[in-house]
This record gives sequence, structure tokens and C-alpha cells, in this order.
Amino acid sequence: MKDIFNKIIFSLAISMFIVSCHDDLDQSPIDPDSFTQEDVFADASTAKGALAKLYASLALTGQEGPAGQPDIADIDEGFSQYSRMLFNLNEITTDHAVVGWGDPGLPDLHGLYWSSSNDFTEAMYSRLAQVVSFSNSFIANASELSETEVEAYIAEARFLRAFAYYNLMDMYANVPLTTVISTELPMQSNRTEIFAFVEAELLEIQDILLAGNEYGRVDQVAAWALLSKLYLNAQVWTGTDRFADCVIFSDKVMSSSYSINMNDANGNGSAYDELFLADNNTNGAQDEFIYALNFDGLQSQTYGGTTFLVHAAIGGNMDASEFGVNGGWGGLRTTKSLVNKFTVDTDALNASLGTQSDWGLVGSATPNGWDGPDAEMHETGTNQYAIYVTLVDGEFKFRFAEDWGNNYGDNDADNTIEPDGSNIAVTAGTYYITLDLDTLTYTIDLYLGDKRGMFHSDGQNLEIESIPPFEDGYAVKKFKNVDSNGNQGNDAGGDFVDTDLPLIRLAEIYLNYAEAALRGGGGDLGTAVNKINELRTRAYGDTSGNISSSDLTLDFVLDERSRELYWEGQRRTDLVRYNYFTTESYLWPFKGDEVNGLSVPDYRNIFPLPINVLSTNPNLTQNIGY
Repeated sequence: MKDIFNKIIFSLAISMFIVSCHDDLDQSPIDPDSFTQEDVFADASTAKGALAKLYASLALTGQEGPAGQPDIADIDEGFSQYSRMLFNLNEITTDHAVVGWGDPGLPDLHGLYWSSSNDFTEAMYSRLAQVVSFSNSFIANASELSETEVEAYIAEARFLRAFAYYNLMDMYANVPLTTVISTELPMQSNRTEIFAFVEAELLEIQDILLAGNEYGRVDQVAAWALLSKLYLNAQVWTGTDRFADCVIFSDKVMSSSYSINMNDANGNGSAYDELFLADNNTNGAQDEFIYALNFDGLQSQTYGGTTFLVHAAIGGNMDASEFGVNGGWGGLRTTKSLVNKFTVDTDALNASLGTQSDWGLVGSATPNGWDGPDAEMHETGTNQYAIYVTLVDGEFKFRFAEDWGNNYGDNDADNTIEPDGSNIAVTAGTYYITLDLDTLTYTIDLYLGDKRGMFHSDGQNLEIESIPPFEDGYAVKKFKNVDSNGNQGNDAGGDFVDTDLPLIRLAEIYLNYAEAALRGGGGDLGTAVNKINELRTRAYGDTSGNISSSDLTLDFVLDERSRELYWEGQRRTDLVRYNYFTTESYLWPFKGDEVNGLSVPDYRNIFPLPINVLSTNPNLTQNIGY
């Protein structure tokens, strides 16, 4: 399906979309080789090609590939792709990301001081408005066809239109609501009206959409999933909570045929990274993707999408070949606020080992250095000891009761200890270290913990003193253009990426259920814990990271959303829902353009309507504060 849709997209110009805002929709294009509306909507088969263009309007940027004949004017075409704009507006504005590029308007986003003429907020509005326009045109024209399957195509178009309005409502609040082609300037609607429209559309099409669809197209479950997202945010958008409805529709999604990917196809100890590899349409990840944007390095080229997410995150001393591309753009990093969400709680891990003993670790690598006190190990059996400990570059030895008269080292670096032996060298990291006094041996294993935290720290500073230098802030290694066997994607030149990008996946719905249940929406908290533990078992590769019901709080769920969904375009919406986005309740580096972060006016919970839209439509009023 991925290849079929991409080929359809590139073989059809589908000029009916170009003229869809005009009354004279029967006009023919000048180019005799172009398809006319009559050609596109001649039958169900050709209408399916037009449907592909609707999907492409969120994945691609124009009619010629990565550049040339853009859909949106007045901005670099590569910048204008939907998911790249989603990253700019919903991730760069948060604790999840910073970007070092100085393009006008881009630094404003992380600093939360954008103006009403910001190029990127305008581009996203234009992109979403275009999806609405394309969808309205498709629905009007496809409705003239009589084939049975066309009804499902129209339902898909209505979903995409509802998805566009979901985004518009979230980001811009009070936007025009248009469902038909017209030359009249639309009136402004409010969030409550937009919410009601999106809800009604999804409820009406849920039984018209196919129960299961080809990969790359939405189905009945996608409608339920978008309703789950809609109801989770209802209180912010309408003033009325709908958490009970969120639980209901989340449960419907969780009971569907979609499943969490547990296939560790590359054998690295976690099945999480498979979600973001070049073969995520076949390696098992596809079973978790409810709605994803499809990319192919040859058939669907764009400088947005995952091409952007892979290239832009590479810089410093990172090896681009590890990511299946020909080089990095040196732009995107993350803040310590995200990195610290993956910090290992060694105290909790050690508490599970057993009774604290008099044996411990001492040395330059340990928290208290050679002077001690020692990092005390725990007795796991007779003459058996263990400890989880975070070390720095340096050396250590085993010591009893902080007495140098009874210490062990390793003379031959062979994991066998000798009395008063040589110091044991170690590099920085969190380790699980065992000591066996019966055999006089030890083990030292790197404890990876939550493997969702995929960061490049070598040569990078955790603290960001200034945003432009790439070396300030850890780099993110989440997205790659290699498959589960380590092979590069289809584009041999390494320019464009194959990796599909999930916009809605089952893991998000698990977290929606848990949050809505905690907020009083009913449901079962035991189920919520089990679902989150399913995600954490995948993340850790075992059950060591599992939680109990006492751990399940709203802030825990928010942090878990951060760990599970970072860089997938969700974060700003989540922080707004928690009232953390603009307030001083939660600060992160360079929030409000200050190194340590500060609060900003609450009107920045939404973006301004574009100046050019206001100038052409006097029916619209700018959002407060802009």
C-alpha cells in the first residue's frame, strides 16, 4: 500500500485541487497532459488516486518532489511539510527540543516570543487550511459517483478534514469552519463549534470507515483513536471535561486488532526503536500504527517528514552513516529536562536487592571518591553482593567496612579479584555490579534501564548555555534511516529517508486511558497500570521498570508520555492540558528565552492567526494577545 499510494501521488498532478477554490470548477488546465476533474473522478478507481493526494497533502510539499511547484508559497518548501511544522510548533516550543538555526522566526519558537507574522505559524495554518480545501473538493466530487466503495473513500476524506480541524482547533482556536467549496469569505467559528463538528464527523463516519484498511490509510479504529485524543483535551478546548468519553473510546481502541510492537527485530534488547526504523512498515511496528505518514526515499521525497528528523538531529562527532544518511544538518537537540526523565533511580533498584552490607565500592569513579564513604553493596545471598551505581570515568576497588586492610582489586583485568589488587578502570555510566566472595569474581554490566532514551552525549553538553552551538544539549538518536538488519534505506545517495512517522499509535491511547481514568473518567486503574507496564516492559526489555498502582499519578503519566512520545509532535498539547506550558509550575532551559526558564503570558497557549489571512478576510478577529 505504501508503494501503491506513493506511485499514484507522483503519477497524478490532480489539478482539480489547484482550482478547487474557484466557482468555475469545470475549467480545464492549460497543460493537455494534466488530468482534469472529469478524469480524476471518472470512477472509483480514479477517485482512489485523488484520495492519495489527500493523504499526500500531509506528507509531501508540492508537485515535483522535494522542491519545485510547492503547494504553499512564501516559505521554503522544505519547511512547509506538515510534520516538520508540527515538530516546530509542538516540540521546539517545549522542553523536548531546541534548534540552532537562525532562520527568521525559528529561534522565537523555543523562546516562546513569536509574533503574529511568524513564518512557521503561518505555514502550518496554510498547510492545514489546504487539507480542508482539498478534502472539501474531494467530498463534493466523489459524492457524484455511485460505486459502493466510494462511500468509504469519502469517509476517509472526512477523517482527514476532521484531523486538520483537530489541529487547527488545538493550535489556533477560533478558525473558520468550511465544509463546502465557496468563493464567499467564511465567518469565524469558535473552539466549541469546531469541537462539535469534529466530534460529529468522527461519530458519523466510524461505521462507514473500513474495519481494517490498507497500510497507510485510516480505518474505523482511527476514528475511535482521534475521538480519544479529542475527548482528552475537551476541558481545555470547550470548558467541559469529557474524560469518561475518552475512557470509552480509548477502551474501544485497546480492544481492537492493533497491538503494541514487541518484536525486537534487531536484537538490541528493546522493541521500541523498531518503531522508528526504515522498515517500520513491515518489522512489526505497523501493527501499532493507527495513522502514520508514509515516506519512501525514492517515491516520496521531501525535506520534511523523517528526512528532517534524521538529518537535522545529526551534528558534532556523530556518524551520519549510522543513521543511513549522507550527513547531518546540525540543528536539533534536546534539553536536560527530557534527558533527566530517563535518569535511573538507583536507590529504588538497590532497595529491591536485599539487606545493605559492609562491602562497598571506593575510588575515583564512585560518588564519594577515594576518601569515601563507600558506595555500599547489598547482600543477595551468602557471600554474594550486588549494587546498582552511577559511576564517572575513573577507577574503583571493593572494600570491606571502609577498611583498607580488607580490599580487593583486579590485577589482570580478567574479572577475578585479588587482595589489595589493582584498581578497576571504568567509563561513565550506570552499572549493575556483583561480587562473589566464594569464587573471588565480579561482574560489571552497563545498566541501560529505559531504552527509549536514545541520546548522543559524546562531545555534547547536558547543560545548554547558548542555543546555537550544536554541542550544547544532547543529540537525539530516535529516528534512523536503516532497517532492522542495519541496511540503509532505498535512497542510495542518503538524502531522503524511508522511515514512516506515526501520528497516532496505540501506545498513546494507553496513556490517554490512564490519564482520563485518573482525572475521574471512570475506567479501571488496574488496567491502566497493566497497559503502562506493557510499554515499560518493552522499554526496559524486562519487568525491572514496571510500576505499581501507587506510582500512577497524573505527573507520572505526563512524564511517561514524554518518555514514550518525545519528538512525535505531542508535547505542547500535553503541557497545555496540564497547565504547564506557559506557567511557572514547570520550567525548562530557555523557556521564555531565559537560560533557566521563566513563565510567559497564557495567551501563548495558542498561536496567532496569520496576518495575511486577517488582511484578506475581515470576518476574522485576531487571537487575544497578538
